[in-house]
Amino acid sequence: MADSHWRNVVSAIAFAGALTVTAPASADENAAPAKAAYPAKADRRFEALYQEEWAWREKQFADDEDSDAISAHLPDVGPRAQDAKLAKWAGVLSKLDTIDAKALSPNNRENYAVYRYQIGALLAAQRFREYERPLNSDTSFWGDVGGAARQTFRTEQDYRNYIALMGEIPRYFDQQIANMKAGEARGFTPPRITLQGRDDTVTSIAEAKSTEDNPYYEPFKAMPAVIPAAVQAELRAQGKAAIADDVVPAHRKLLVFLREDYIPHAVTAIDAYALPDGKAYYQSKIREFTTLDLTPGQIHRIGLDEVAKIHAQMLEVMKEVKFGGDLPAFLHFLRTDPRFYAKTPMELLKDAAWIAKQFDGKASAWFGHLPRARFEITPVPDDIAPYYTSGRGGPGGYLVNTYDLPSRPLYALPALTLHESAPGHAFQMSLAQENKNLPPFRQQTYISAYGEGWALYCEKLGDEMGMYETPYDRFGMLSYQMWRAARLVVDTGIHSMGWSREQAQAYLHDNTALADREIETEVDRYIAWPGQALAYYPGEMAIFDARDRAEKALGPKFNIRAFHDTVLDLGSVPLPVLQARIDRFIAEGGKGPYPDEE
Repeated sequence: MADSHWRNVVSAIAFAGALTVTAPASADENAAPAKAAYPAKADRRFEALYQEEWAWREKQFADDEDSDAISAHLPDVGPRAQDAKLAKWAGVLSKLDTIDAKALSPNNRENYAVYRYQIGALLAAQRFREYERPLNSDTSFWGDVGGAARQTFRTEQDYRNYIALMGEIPRYFDQQIANMKAGEARGFTPPRITLQGRDDTVTSIAEAKSTEDNPYYEPFKAMPAVIPAAVQAELRAQGKAAIADDVVPAHRKLLVFLREDYIPHAVTAIDAYALPDGKAYYQSKIREFTTLDLTPGQIHRIGLDEVAKIHAQMLEVMKEVKFGGDLPAFLHFLRTDPRFYAKTPMELLKDAAWIAKQFDGKASAWFGHLPRARFEITPVPDDIAPYYTSGRGGPGGYLVNTYDLPSRPLYALPALTLHESAPGHAFQMSLAQENKNLPPFRQQTYISAYGEGWALYCEKLGDEMGMYETPYDRFGMLSYQMWRAARLVVDTGIHSMGWSREQAQAYLHDNTALADREIETEVDRYIAWPGQALAYYPGEMAIFDARDRAEKALGPKFNIRAFHDTVLDLGSVPLPVLQARIDRFIAEGGKGPYPDEE
C-alpha cells in the first residue's frame, strides 16, 4: 500500500498547487442550500466552451485501432493547421480562466478540473512543437494510420470510408515528413539509437509481394455477408486500386526518407535535457504523464524508495521456494529455465485466455458494475512484433506478443493479462466509453496516470483475488511492480541525470526478471518517449492511498465493489481529481455510483 512519504509528496505538491483552481468542491461545499446555489450561466458557458472545442478537437487527430468508427479522412497536420491548434487551445485556456470554478455545479466542477488539465497538456505539446516528432521507438504516425486495417468493418460505408482514407495517405504522409524535416533542422528528433530498425515497420507495406499480401488489404479478405457479392467485388477492386496508387507509393517515399535522411541525421544524445528548451520540455512531460507538479529529483527518490521496498518482498518469495542463491542468481534462473516459457505461440495465447477467463469467475466479487463490451486475444502483428511490448490492451482487444518466446515468461503472464485485459485496460476503457453520464472528453480520452495507474493496481489486486497460483506467478507480479518503480529511477536518470542507455539497461537487468530483449525494447521506449514511463507507479500509489483512506475512515462500511465502481466511474482523470472524488465517497458513507449493484 502507499506509504506516508507518497502521501506527503502528493499533499505538498499536488493539492497545494494543481488543485488551487481546479479541484471539485468538497462534500461539505457541495451541500446546496435551499435555494439554487449554482448559477446556470456559469454551467452554460463552460458546457458551450467544451462542446465546441471537443467537436473541433475530434477532427484534429488520426483514428487508430481503438477508434469505434472507420473515418473517411486523415487530419490536416500542415503548418497552418498547427498554428490554428496553438491559437485554439491558448484561447480556450484563456476563456477557462474567466470561468469561476466555484460557481459551477458539483459535476461541472469535476469536469472543469479534468478539462483544464487536458487543454493544458494539449497546449504544452503544441508550444513545444511535438508534432515535429510524430514517432518514437514504440509508436508512429504511419502505424496509427495502419491501425485502421485492424478495426471492425461492419457495413458498406465502413469500406467506402476506409478507401477514402487510403486516398488521403499521400497528402498526410507528405505533411508529416515536412514536420519531421523541421524537427530535424532544430535537433528535435527521437535519439538515433532508438530508431534503428524501425524503418522495418514500413517495409511490410512498401515492399509487400502483392496487393493481397499488403496489411492494408486485410479487411477485404473476409467481408460481412450483409454486403451483396457484387458490391463486395466493387469494393475490393477500389481497395486494390487505393493500395496500389496511394498507400504503397506513400510508404515507399517515407521509407526512402527514413533510411537516407531522417535516421542518419537523428540526434545522438539520449536525454530530453539535450533537446531544445529541454529542461522545460521534460518538466511539461512530467506534468502531462503524472498530472502532478513533481521535480525529476522527487520522482527519482520515490523510485529508489519503492525499489528497495519491493526488493525485500522479492527476497521473501525466494525464501518461500527455497532458492539458495542471491537475487541475481534467481533472476538468471527465471530467465533461463525452460519450464517458465511457452513452446509455441498458441500455448502463450491459450494461457493468456485461461487467465482472463479465471478473472471472469471472480469479477462479481470485486466489481459491482461490469462493462458490456468483450475483448478478443490476438497476437501482435508480425511486422511490428520485434519492436513491440510484451502485450497491450484496450477496448475490444488484448494483443499478446508471441515473437521470441524465450522473452515471454509464463510467470509474468497473469500480471500482464490483468493489466492489459480485465480488469485493466480492456475493462476500464470500455467502462469509460459506456458511461453516458460523462461528457465525451472524459469518455473518449486517456490520461496515462489514471489509466496506467489503474492497470498496475489491477496487477497487485490479483494477489488479493487469488490470481497468482504459484510463488513464481507472485514473483512475476512483483517483478512487474519493480519494473514500474524502476522506471521512475531510469526515466529521470536518463533525461535529467546523465544516465547512459547501458546504465539504464543494467538497472532493469539487476532489479527485474524481465528478459534482456524486453529490457532493450523498454529502455529505448523511455529514451524516445520522455516522461511516459512515469505515469504508472504514481497512479497506482494514488489509488492505493485513496483505498487506504477509505478503508480506515469507513471501517465495516467499506465495500470494495463500491470503491472500485467509484474509481472506474470517473472515466480518466488527473490524480488530484481521483483523490477529491474518494474524499466525497468517504463523506457520503461509502456509497458507490451503482448502489443497487453493491
